[in-house]
Amino acid sequence: MRFVDEVSKVVAQGGAGGNGCSSFRRTRSRPRGGPDGGDGGDGGDVVLEGTSRMETLEDFLYTPLWRAENGEHGQGNGRKGRRGRDLTVYLPLGTVVKDHETKAVLFEMLEDGQRFILGKGGKGGYGNARFATSTNQAPRWASPGQKGQTQACSLELKLLSDLGFVGMPSAGKSSLLRALTRAMPKVAAYPFTTTAPVLGVLTDEGTKRCTIADMPGLIEGAHQGRGLGIRFLRHIERSKALVVVLDAALSDPTPKRAFEIVRDELSGYNPALLARIQAVLLNKIDLVVDGSLKEYHEEFFRTLGFEVISVSARYGTNIESLVHYLLRTT
Repeated sequence: MRFVDEVSKVVAQGGAGGNGCSSFRRTRSRPRGGPDGGDGGDGGDVVLEGTSRMETLEDFLYTPLWRAENGEHGQGNGRKGRRGRDLTVYLPLGTVVKDHETKAVLFEMLEDGQRFILGKGGKGGYGNARFATSTNQAPRWASPGQKGQTQACSLELKLLSDLGFVGMPSAGKSSLLRALTRAMPKVAAYPFTTTAPVLGVLTDEGTKRCTIADMPGLIEGAHQGRGLGIRFLRHIERSKALVVVLDAALSDPTPKRAFEIVRDELSGYNPALLARIQAVLLNKIDLVVDGSLKEYHEEFFRTLGFEVISVSARYGTNIESLVHYLLRTT
């Protein structure tokens, strides 16, 4: 299944209410009986419901119209029409529903089982029995059912995660996610292997758990449209904390310069994201020949106030310490 995080337009249409019935009671004993037309049933609603079992909006590329069932018409003998069935549309957590024209946010799906009525069904019409009065005991009219509410909207997915891995391409974010969780992101020795966010869940086989999002690599100018970052920077907004992953063995750019690039891109997109950076992971320490250089990088980032953990995703070095840190701080 493809990762799709934007759907430009879908239309939700509530069901129309059924028409009221104009009818009169006719029996042998009462050949001129009174009005007995029943009311029409209300139209069904289009209901959005959040689910943690979905991670993409792909299905909605092929279902641009969500239509609930119409209510049934009223019938004679006072029988009311059946209410139309609701249409329940399941959305992945983190979905933002916006008005298609104004782009105003209508709703944000943040919890499993959370519900929101997007297209309200129309009210059923009244049967002629409703209109009987002392001065008009035989009304011959009934009211029609109302149309259901129609709402055109766009969908935007922002992944929910406890922690987001951010860094430049080929820093080893995907390898770390594989080492920490059961997620299976693509890993290869070339830039932009990760072309979509990938979620993994870290647990201690008990009650503690940490959802980690591996984001595509950021390059200079990502917040202005360069590379792949601009499409996925919004997913970082929903991460409660961020960890910057750096290639400790890379000399161009150096870990210090790579950190500056990532920090500048986060700030250019949303300055508030800088406050969520909690730690720096120096990955690929198995490739660092000069031990003093590793110590220099560690000390530099500690002076900036960050927790610093040096790891090797390839060989599992210090991964256990990293697990303890992540579960303790998220």
